[in-house]
Amino acid sequence: MKKALFTLFAAASTVANAQNAVAKTATDIAPLLIGEKIPNSTLKSSDNATVSLSELISKKKTVLVFYRGGWCPYCNLHLSALAEAEKQILDLGYQIVAVSPDSPENLKVTAEKDKVKYTLLSDADGTLIKEFGIAFEAPENYKSVINVHSNGMNTSFLPVPSVFVVNTSGDILFEYVSPDFKQRINADLLVSVLKTLK
Repeated sequence: MKKALFTLFAAASTVANAQNAVAKTATDIAPLLIGEKIPNSTLKSSDNATVSLSELISKKKTVLVFYRGGWCPYCNLHLSALAEAEKQILDLGYQIVAVSPDSPENLKVTAEKDKVKYTLLSDADGTLIKEFGIAFEAPENYKSVINVHSNGMNTSFLPVPSVFVVNTSGDILFEYVSPDFKQRINADLLVSVLKTLK
């Protein structure tokens, strides 16, 4: 019996550690899956206020977006496209929350540049990104950029750009995770998905 319990505990620990590990490459990640519950984490707003993710999503179904940072042109295009589709998304009963390793100060720059009115949050130390299983080791040529944009809190990882749709209990209803950072879910397709989930 003790051996069986130890084996079960070891297996559970391995899964938990895999979720919190930083993968070697973007194709090695092990993201949370549809049907799983997202972890709670404390993030920072653009005003440097502390935000509880579980409290935030308990208010409204959420389109939770992870992006690499305001320095990434593909991320900026994606954030702008979401901003354009925001009214449709809100009308379907969802809010948009976008998370990156950028510092709170840099979130403000991104919001102004991309005309974003929805919530941008900072996960500069990568706690939530790692818990979602989408962190991977940043290539050398990105390290100075992410260091600057996270105000020195991140020197080593990037999130794989991802979109998770979650209900108010934190259950994942849909996800789009692409190791190719140039590939993002089209805003029209996302709206169609939200309509089917309604």
